[in-house]
Amino acid sequence: MLKRMLVAPDPGRLRLRNATRAVFGIGLAVTFSGLASHSLPAAVAGGLAALLALFTVTDARVRDQALTTSLLPLVGFPVLALATVVHDHPPARDLAFLAVVCAGVYARRWGPRGHALGIFAFMAFFMAQFLHAVPGQLPELYAAVALSLVTSSTVRFGLWCYERRLPVPVVPALHGGSGLARTTTRQALQATAATAFALGVGQLLSTDRWYWAVGTVWWIFVNTASRGETLVRGFRRVLGTVVGIAVGLLVAVPLHGDAALTAVLVAVCVFGIFYTAAVSYSWMVFFVTVMAGLLYGLLGVLNPGLLVLRLTETGVGALGTALAVGLVLPVTLHATTDAWIQRALHCVHACTAEAAARLAGSPTADPAPRVTELEALLGRVRLSLAPLVHPLNPLRARKARARQVLVLLGLCAREVRGLAAVAADPDASHDVRLDAACRRVESAVLALAQPRPVRTELLAAPASAPRHHPGAEAALTHLHVLEGALAELAVPLHTSPRSPLVPA
Repeated sequence: MLKRMLVAPDPGRLRLRNATRAVFGIGLAVTFSGLASHSLPAAVAGGLAALLALFTVTDARVRDQALTTSLLPLVGFPVLALATVVHDHPPARDLAFLAVVCAGVYARRWGPRGHALGIFAFMAFFMAQFLHAVPGQLPELYAAVALSLVTSSTVRFGLWCYERRLPVPVVPALHGGSGLARTTTRQALQATAATAFALGVGQLLSTDRWYWAVGTVWWIFVNTASRGETLVRGFRRVLGTVVGIAVGLLVAVPLHGDAALTAVLVAVCVFGIFYTAAVSYSWMVFFVTVMAGLLYGLLGVLNPGLLVLRLTETGVGALGTALAVGLVLPVTLHATTDAWIQRALHCVHACTAEAAARLAGSPTADPAPRVTELEALLGRVRLSLAPLVHPLNPLRARKARARQVLVLLGLCAREVRGLAAVAADPDASHDVRLDAACRRVESAVLALAQPRPVRTELLAAPASAPRHHPGAEAALTHLHVLEGALAELAVPLHTSPRSPLVPA
């Protein structure tokens, strides 16, 4: 995992820039909070609000990011007030927390904005438990959060908005279904059930720190879409927590709340959270765990027993999540993965058609946007297949098929990129063989969507054909390799119903 974190590709150094900006934005927010003479709990609340705003707001366009950020207080402030009012009334507090969890997960159906607002609402309730906030502290907490959001937004959208110079990213999403057939509905019910379990068992372990079990449930469900993804994420969260607690015992406890050293280490943790989030969930959780220990040290309540309790509560949350995704309206990994693969295959065909039209002289045809979409879809396929290719997966045959699918889809993406590059050449001319090759690609994609394997002889290129313009020859080469990859995909995708590509 350490190698994966350190050598993972970082095109344009976006992860490095994002992590550095986060340290600067959050550090500036906390500094201004201190200059405003806010109390330590208020400064912690402001720092967490700035971190959430920079971490969870992921709209594709900068103006949408700014709008979502401005909406965070409208959701977070009422929830924070509710949490402080019911804090000393466990039955009402538990019911309110369940409602916040259910609504927060359900809101994900409205895309990145609903996702960010749901997280902020949950964390507002969680933060009140973490700080043991009471209604009398609300004015100061509101002021600290508002100041931090303004400060971090000034950094993100004003002082260092590198996203304005980047193309708008493609964020694919699977839609469809209604009621209980919709993934977000099922996940909302699963998360609520898992939270109820975490509340009950977590409070048996501790009447003060039970909320860590609920926090574990919430963050395991974030960015997952199937049972397999959720279970793997739960394992990684426990792993990251174990390692983080071990380091916390060696680092955070001996500091005894030293403010200067703690501030430096918290900054390191913030950088680590943002830098590793995209490549390793375990490492991100590790940095979150160490940072939480450091914050407890600042608040004067840190001791080894508290860290052990944190681990136990994390285990409770992970167990509750595993039970919920297995028993409450499970969303199978097979269904989710198949949907993403089909999206990717149809995008391959769309890319091919656009490239062929461009080569035929169409001034409006442009395969570049489709290539970008395919890259995003391929990322979703990798994410959905991650549970199958995980080292601890004992189903070796299914793991091998999943790896084969990833390799072949990656080959398809490479050939599509090459085809798009050829089509962008103004000197490339049309060739009558391109139409036939594109039709064979279309037939291959349609065949992969059928229950029976595709007949590979339909994909054979003409045995002899006259040579034409070099651009057309290069395009035909890409198309021919693409045909072969699609033909090979029939083997892992069209398996016996008794032996699906992915476990149900």
